[in-house]
Formats: sequence, structure tokens, C-alpha cells
Amino acid sequence: MSVENIVGQGGEHLVVHGLEWTAKELFTYPNEFIYWSIQIVMYPYMTGLVAGAFVLSSLYHVFGQQDLKTIARFSLVFSLALLPVAMMPLQFHLQQPFRGMNVMFTPHFTSAIAAFGIVFSTYAVIVLSEIWFVYRKFFVDQIEILKGKEGAVDRFKYYLYLLLSLGAFDTSDAAVAKDKKAVKILAGIGIPVACFLHGYAGFIFGSVKANALWMSPLMPVIFIMSAVVSGIALCMLTYIIIMEFKKWSAIIAKGKGDESVQVIAGAELDVINKTSRYLLGFLIAAITLELLDLIFRGYTAMKSWDILRSVMYGKDFIHIFVMQYGIGNLLPFIMLLVPGLSIRRVFFALIFVLFGVFMMRWNVVIGGQAFSLSFAGYMHYHMPIIPHNMETYKEGLFGALTVFATPFALFWVINKVTPSLEYK
Repeated sequence: MSVENIVGQGGEHLVVHGLEWTAKELFTYPNEFIYWSIQIVMYPYMTGLVAGAFVLSSLYHVFGQQDLKTIARFSLVFSLALLPVAMMPLQFHLQQPFRGMNVMFTPHFTSAIAAFGIVFSTYAVIVLSEIWFVYRKFFVDQIEILKGKEGAVDRFKYYLYLLLSLGAFDTSDAAVAKDKKAVKILAGIGIPVACFLHGYAGFIFGSVKANALWMSPLMPVIFIMSAVVSGIALCMLTYIIIMEFKKWSAIIAKGKGDESVQVIAGAELDVINKTSRYLLGFLIAAITLELLDLIFRGYTAMKSWDILRSVMYGKDFIHIFVMQYGIGNLLPFIMLLVPGLSIRRVFFALIFVLFGVFMMRWNVVIGGQAFSLSFAGYMHYHMPIIPHNMETYKEGLFGALTVFATPFALFWVINKVTPSLEYK
């Protein structure tokens, strides 16, 4: 049990981690609390976005889907922005966050979470290498453009691109062809690594024998498939928002008499249509696996099935069957399947898809802790909304929003160096 010592005027006493947001019902053990809160929901959610964004970029680089070229380049850079955030929820959740770096410094395979250091480092090297090969020619071109220019900003950019080029200045056709070949190889290697990066998160839950809801061999596969769904959906949603914002900004500038501004078309419906087909395919696979797991549990009806059934069909019925399957799966599936797809309809469908994957993570993490190990009681998680100390900030709404907003800030910075939506 995770505790922290707090010394006050009345002497030394213990404050249990989870006490502030756990409500108990019926017969529960005194040392049982909701220890894994919103940050452990965000952890598999954010790592899933990383894997899904990379898979989307690989559809172009590995399988040669030329119609996905623009959004694939964007999703590759966005995957890099998401990568550092994969560790943030764990750092927020740890009582001693600096110890979290031990996973990176002493990686080994004796446990699933310890293997994170190896998998994460390997994936980071693959993504960084792939981006370097994709943008190497761009770096060299920028060096030539900025050479000899005055001004602090231009000089800084010049030396930055000089550093990023790593001394590889050859931009001949043969050199560029080798870059493309290297990108294809790295993307091919990166697909299983990205899937393993998120699959082990499902393995962590699926290997917990003491929890009846988590113990399932399908858990890693379900996590991987829903990760691809969420990553593709977030990349599409962000792409639509950025391109539509660029479009309206250009229109407004043009209306003010700025003739130098070129009006752009915004998000291309043809690109969105074709990407939606891949999203639909992965969404069908994710829904099928989740329903298969649900049916399997009901059919086998192990001794813990009574308490599981009371949680799934009673306590968490709204969360599972209305929010996750209804709003998060069925509704966007219908919206994307109906002919005459529009950007607006896709926009709202993507929001519902992301909500559905989040609810799946919520129902696994929070729902798995909802029943007592006594099988005769329940616990409810009340997420802190307004923080009154650091603990309720980290494990509450604002901590989750901080994690979710960070990759967008990182992408804004990275995109200044590697313009994913301008560079062809």
C-alpha cells in the first residue's frame, strides 16, 4: 500500500494514497482504496496515441499509400510530440517521481513495466531516425537559404539546421533515394515496436491474476487495436483543426486587403475520406475483440462472474454500454459509414471515437478496482475537480488536462523545425 508520512502538531499520522477520492459501499477491506486513478487511465491512453500515430504514418512509408502522404508526414512528427508525454502520467502518479528514471537507466525484462525502458528507448531511436531521414534534405536546403543572413533568429536557425544535418550535405538523387529506403526500413521495424510499446500496457493488466476483470489473454491485443484507433483519430482531428484554421486565417487576411496571402483549401475531403476507411477497419477490429472478450467472460462464468456481472451490468452499465459502446463506438461507426461524408461529420465522429477509447481505458482501470477483493463490496472513484493540494492536482482533472495538452505544445515547437504540413 502506498502511503506518505505527514507530521503535524498532533504528532505523526498516516494519509493513505487514494483516501481522498475513494467512496466505499457494503463490505470492503479496510486497506482497499482506488490506488490507480486518472493518471493510470491517461497512461495507456497516451501511449496508445503514440503507437496509433506511428501506424498511420507507416501506412504511407511502408505500404505506399500515396493518398495518405500529407497526413502521414504530419502524423510522424505528431508521434514524436506524443512520445515524451507517454511517461508523464507515471511521473505524476509516483509518490517519488525521480525514481521513475530508474526504469530508463536500468532496463530489464524481469517485469512488464521494467521492459518499458528498453521498448521506449528503441521506439524513440526509430522515430527520431525516421524523421531525420525524411527531413534531411529539408535541413540542407534551409542551411543554403540561411547561409550569410544576418539577424539573431536567422543565425540561430542556421546553426540549428547545421547541427541537425549531422554533416550529411549530399542532396543528389541517389542520396535522397537512400533516405527513402532507410525510412521504409525504419517504418517497417517501427510498426511491431510501436505495437509492443502499447501492447505491454495491456499485458500489465492482463497478467494480474488477483483481478478478475483484468486477467485475460486478449487484453494486450485489445489495447493495441484500440490504440491504433485512437492514434489515427487524434491525428485526423488535429490535422482537420490545423488546416481549417489556416484556411480561415488566410480568408480573413485576404479580406483585410493582404494580397500576399494565398488562400488554401483547408482539410482535403479526399484525404479525410480515405483515412476514415482505415479508421473504420481498425474500429471494427477493436469492437469485435472487446465484444469477444465480454462474451467469453459470460460464457466461462468463473466464480468471480457474479461480482463482475454486477459491476458491468449494474454499477458501470452507463460507463460501459452507453458511453463506451454506444457513444464511443456505435455512434461514430454509423457516422463514418453513412454515405456523403463531410468534414463536419468526420470531426464530431473523431471526437466520439477518442471519447470511446478513453472510456475503454477508464472502465478497465477504474472499473477493475470497483469491486472489493471480498467479492461483497464496491468502491467508487470521485475524481478531484478543484485541487486543494498537489496530490489532488496530480490525480485530478487538471492533472489529466495538463498531460493531454502537453503534446500539442511540443508539436507546435517541433513543427517550427520540421514543418510537417508545408514540406513536401
